[in-house]
Amino acid sequence: MRLLILLAVLAVPVLEIWLIFQVGAAIGGFPTIALLIAGSLLGAWLVRREGRRAWRALQDSLQSGRMPERELADSGIILAGGTLLMVPGFLSDVVGLLCLVPFTRPVMRRLGSWFFERRIKKMAAASPYADLFPPSGGFPGAGGFPGADGAPAGSGSGAPRGGRVVHGEVIREEQDASSAPRGTETSPAPRGDA
Repeated sequence: MRLLILLAVLAVPVLEIWLIFQVGAAIGGFPTIALLIAGSLLGAWLVRREGRRAWRALQDSLQSGRMPERELADSGIILAGGTLLMVPGFLSDVVGLLCLVPFTRPVMRRLGSWFFERRIKKMAAASPYADLFPPSGGFPGAGGFPGADGAPAGSGSGAPRGGRVVHGEVIREEQDASSAPRGTETSPAPRGDA
């Protein structure tokens, strides 16, 4: 994964520069620069418009008392799209516009959800605490973590799948003076010699 990120960091700027030169050779230098500036201005306008819509949707969902999962995801996608539009280049502008345009944003949301869910499952499997969570469990908001019977967590289903339940009984015994906790020790009786 780190190798792929490193290759992307190295390859994307080279591809952007190559694409700018190709467009510049086809339509000329000044029209290419004008096209890059127009893309940035269009992106700034779209970020402003869609950002306001996302903010209103987030406020509405919070006021109605429901978890704003989709609204938060849209806000993150709009932020990523705006950042990509600020980077000079045609490839980043296309991906940024896909993040900002309302009818392509659900596709980007599903793609991001798939990527992050896969990444989180991979990190959880490598965690030293991996045995505490079920491997086939879902994520909160997607039905919760399933319990022993496949029901969502918190529905009284018992222990998580793969967990062990130990039934037992707690017995409390009277404490004598020798096993009394500190601060509750009894003082010895006074002696008769004065």
